[in-house]
Amino acid sequence: MSILLDSSSKVIVQGITGREGSFHTEQMQAIGTKVVGGVSPGKGGTSHLGVPVFNTVADAVEATGAEASGIFVPAPFAADAIMEAAAAGITLIVCITEGIPIQDMIRVKDFLRGHPRARLVGANCPGLITPGQAKIGIIPQRITTPGSVGMVSRSGTLTYEVGSALSAAGIGQSTIVGIGGDPVLGMTFSDVVELFEKDTATTHLVLIGEIGGSDEERAAELLGRGSRLKSVAFISGRTAPEGKRMGHAGAIISGNRGTAKSKEEAFRQAGVAVAETTDDIVGLLRS
Repeated sequence: MSILLDSSSKVIVQGITGREGSFHTEQMQAIGTKVVGGVSPGKGGTSHLGVPVFNTVADAVEATGAEASGIFVPAPFAADAIMEAAAAGITLIVCITEGIPIQDMIRVKDFLRGHPRARLVGANCPGLITPGQAKIGIIPQRITTPGSVGMVSRSGTLTYEVGSALSAAGIGQSTIVGIGGDPVLGMTFSDVVELFEKDTATTHLVLIGEIGGSDEERAAELLGRGSRLKSVAFISGRTAPEGKRMGHAGAIISGNRGTAKSKEEAFRQAGVAVAETTDDIVGLLRS
């Protein structure tokens, strides 16, 4: 079992003929992802990496029945790519692109309200992977192992670090979802947690947050209402000074909101174990 993505999911790649799109499509195919086509305006009717290329997402969906898309296009075109996918009926949109202007993402969020079946992961995220089955994005397969621990993270680097540690300890993962760290995102911590709660094959949960915003606090509130998952949280950015952005565009403390301390306290109040360092996560899952 998994959430969002499995070996039967039909996936297209927007920007498949570009350098990044080509490289990561090959990596997606290597794990077994069912990549059924790609989109590259002006190159419709050709093939690339063994799959047909279409001019539009609508053409790709009509020809292949695709239900998921990975977006590897430059920032100036990414918002339009997301909206095109939603309008064509894609239900899982994973946008890896970084540097998309906030105003563009606000426009995307407003557009997606009219397409409630479309779930957006990202932008500026590593994507997601169901180990041993499929992935959309850039999370390396080699750091993952099939299992029962769900993971949701704002940080790509920490996703890789914790995934590697879990796998090295013999703790497999059901699905890993990197939601990204921009101020305006698609799926939130709470959205992903709700899906893991419904996945009977997921028994444990790791949440990797960071300073800035209040998404983690909302997820803590959700878990505090009652959860069957044994959960561990880690918040990065403890030493970040107020008003200074740390890494992600959304990782900034304003006043007493968005601090590592406030997020950790919210999780503790919800009964979620809080790791002091990433090294503590494995032990807390086993305790």
